[in-house]
Amino acid sequence: MSAKVELIAVRKPGDIERKSFEIIDSEVPEPRKFDGLHWQIVRRMIHTTADFELIDLVRFHPSAVESGLNALRTGCTVVTDTEMARCGIPLRRMNPLGCEVRCLMNDPQVIAAAKAGNTTRAYAALEMASSSLKPAVHVIGNAPTALLRLVEMVNDGSMDVPALVVGMPVGFVNAAESKALLMEHAEIPYISIEGRKGGSALAACVVNALAEAVLAEKGLSSEL
Repeated sequence: MSAKVELIAVRKPGDIERKSFEIIDSEVPEPRKFDGLHWQIVRRMIHTTADFELIDLVRFHPSAVESGLNALRTGCTVVTDTEMARCGIPLRRMNPLGCEVRCLMNDPQVIAAAKAGNTTRAYAALEMASSSLKPAVHVIGNAPTALLRLVEMVNDGSMDVPALVVGMPVGFVNAAESKALLMEHAEIPYISIEGRKGGSALAACVVNALAEAVLAEKGLSSEL
C-alpha cells in the first residue's frame, strides 16, 4: 500500500517561489558556505535545478557580485548564448531597470559568419556582440566555444573586460575546461561552476537573482 501524499497548499507563483526558498534554507542550515547575496544567488541556482551539489561547485570572482549589480543598476545590455537563456531572464525584471537582453544566435550575419569561418554560431555571435552591442554582462550557459572566445578576446585586447561573465556551459566537450580557463582569469569578474554541470536556465537564474536584488534596492517588485 502506497504512503499518503501530502501536498503543500500554495498556488500563486510568488508563494510557490517563497516556499521553495524556505525549504532550501531549511535543508541547508546556517552556518552556510555562502551568505548574503552570494547565498541568494546559490539558493536560486538550487531552486532552478533541485541540485544541492551546486553549493560545492559554484565559484565567485571576488568582484563579480558588486560588478554585476552595478551593471544592472545602470541599465546595461545582457547578451546570452541561447534563446532559452534570453527567455529565462524575463522583461518584468529587466524593463524596470532599463536593461536589455539580447541573443544574436539567429541573426543572419552571425549565421553567415559562422558558416564562412567554419565555426559555431555561438562563437560568431560572441564576436558580433562584442563589437556591436558592447554588453556589460555575458550569459553563457551552453556554448564552450563562446566562453573560450571571450577569454581569448579579453586576453588579446580585442574585447573590453565585461562587468560580469556568467560562465556555465554544460556538457562534455570543453565545458569544464572553458570554465576552468575563465576561473583562472584574475581580471574577469565571473560566476561559474566547476565541472560539467551548467545550462541556459542555470546561467539565466544568476542574472535573475542579481536583478531581484537591484529591484529590491529601488523598492520595485517583479512579481506577476
